[in-house]
Amino acid sequence: MLRLFLLMILVVCAQAAPLPVRGIHLGAPLPEEMPLAIRFIEEALPKEGVNTLILEFNYRYQYTSHPEVVDANALSADQVRQLAESCRKANVRLIPLINLLGHQSWAKTTFGLLRAHPEFDETPKMYPENKDIYCRSCCPRHPKVHGVLFDLIDELMAVTGADAFHAGMDEVFLLGEKECKRCRGRNKAELFANEVKAIHAHLAKQKKELWIWGDRLIDGKVTGIGKWEASVNDTAPALALIPKDVVINDWHYEAPHATGTYFALSGFRVVSSPWKKPQVALGQLAQIRDARAHSTKLVGDRMLGMLQTTWVGFGPFVRAYFGEGEPPKQGVPEAVQCFRTLFAELRTMN
Repeated sequence: MLRLFLLMILVVCAQAAPLPVRGIHLGAPLPEEMPLAIRFIEEALPKEGVNTLILEFNYRYQYTSHPEVVDANALSADQVRQLAESCRKANVRLIPLINLLGHQSWAKTTFGLLRAHPEFDETPKMYPENKDIYCRSCCPRHPKVHGVLFDLIDELMAVTGADAFHAGMDEVFLLGEKECKRCRGRNKAELFANEVKAIHAHLAKQKKELWIWGDRLIDGKVTGIGKWEASVNDTAPALALIPKDVVINDWHYEAPHATGTYFALSGFRVVSSPWKKPQVALGQLAQIRDARAHSTKLVGDRMLGMLQTTWVGFGPFVRAYFGEGEPPKQGVPEAVQCFRTLFAELRTMN
């Protein structure tokens, strides 16, 4: 009886212990949103219990190593240093993000890398105005692409002083395409894994950590999850080929699929990521609590925590959070409410 009582106490303590990662993902603010950004970081994030901020810069930073890739509304080095200093004041870990491999365009707009270096395109001269595709991809086997990308990574890591980098790599639909003379006919899982390994090896030289989204590492056919939150273009076997110290951000927005446990059982540290449905966020959190309480310590310790995503722009999200400005557009209040609900529950674990 005493052993059972002590076991119950250990389970309750494991479920209530603070999670190592309590994060939020946002696009980098516009230059004119800097005062709002500093206020949000220094006031709101500590209040909510956030300890990790992933800021998606992509090409909206004034890179000096390759100024040709800089997109509009780019932040200066001084502005990014201000963001990093605010994070330090708030005891928030800042992790910068550049979308690599996929997401090199949106709608008719091709972003800085392929605009400046069309030779890096996986489907060169195809799909004028990006018609009939979701997003462009860069070719992971172009002999000069990593020279540019690693310069951008190094520059952003230096200005932020970050100890980890997020490479994105979600929703990669164009990979190993017949239009690419270097990639056509190659195993897509190996192409994806080799790109992860190349980025990981570059960061490892500087003792920096790599984070990526996890959807391309889930078999969308076997699981029934489909082509968005999982892969149906044969990249899922890459999970067995990439380094085990990559941190996987397991995003699911419609249902709390139990893939976080799958990643943890496969040897990876994992962070679960909701968007705008509180019931999904709480379902993901329940799975983390359960694994940390009832799995082996090895598996439980790999379930690092939660990362709220937003996808509505920095300014709209933060203004809605503070209840300021114009009435928010659809999707904004839902993301804010999910964030509030999730972090209210996370604070019960402190």
